[in-house]
Amino acid sequence: MTAGMQREARALGDPTRHRLFRYIADAPRPVGVGELTDYVRLNHNAVRQHLAVLKGAGLVTEEAEDRDRPGRPRLLYRLHPEVAGRWGTPGAYAWLAGLLSGAIRRGLDPRQVGRLEGHRKAAELAGTGEPADLLEQEMTRRGFRPARAERGRRVDFILGCCPFAEVAAADPDTVCQLHLGLAEGLAHGLGGLVVERLAAKNARRAGCRLIARRTPAPATIRPELSRAPEAIAPAPASRRVCV
Repeated sequence: MTAGMQREARALGDPTRHRLFRYIADAPRPVGVGELTDYVRLNHNAVRQHLAVLKGAGLVTEEAEDRDRPGRPRLLYRLHPEVAGRWGTPGAYAWLAGLLSGAIRRGLDPRQVGRLEGHRKAAELAGTGEPADLLEQEMTRRGFRPARAERGRRVDFILGCCPFAEVAAADPDTVCQLHLGLAEGLAHGLGGLVVERLAAKNARRAGCRLIARRTPAPATIRPELSRAPEAIAPAPASRRVCV
């Protein structure tokens, strides 16, 4: 057992912490302290202390709530992406298998099914943040450890980990094309960003590079041009321009 797994095991050795961990792992969305307090029937301070231990062991992640109303944002907790598949939690491979099974059933190739999944996820995330931030957050949630670099409109994501390294090493075309399609679907669904290509590397060594580009904002239409054509006075004949 690695040192990291020993830390995780010690953190989960407490029955209350184990209950909190299972609740967070099984939740379909990030969970707040208030909900966890109601679940284990302890005070906020006790729950926060347990969450600090789970976070310190790398079992859960902590994020601030995106809040569009007055008040302090809540802290939300979700399963750490690199723990998925351990300690009885759903693994990343179950997600991958579900997508590939859907591709076979519907007669789609991996890139196509990835795009559909990306569009589905984009519909959930739309309006909750800046597109490049949301794409980075989703890759982080999937366990890719992205590092972001920008120059002008170009946005590169260097992937520090492949959560499907074993399968990708044996069949890179299938797995990498699915991930490319997923990024394309997300970017297209969120708007403001287009994925240009995925430069794949050895899956076990990581370092793949997803290359995207910000798209320019639509040109602003002058008010007088937004009226019906007949409402716009024609230019003098000598100054008309054929288009």
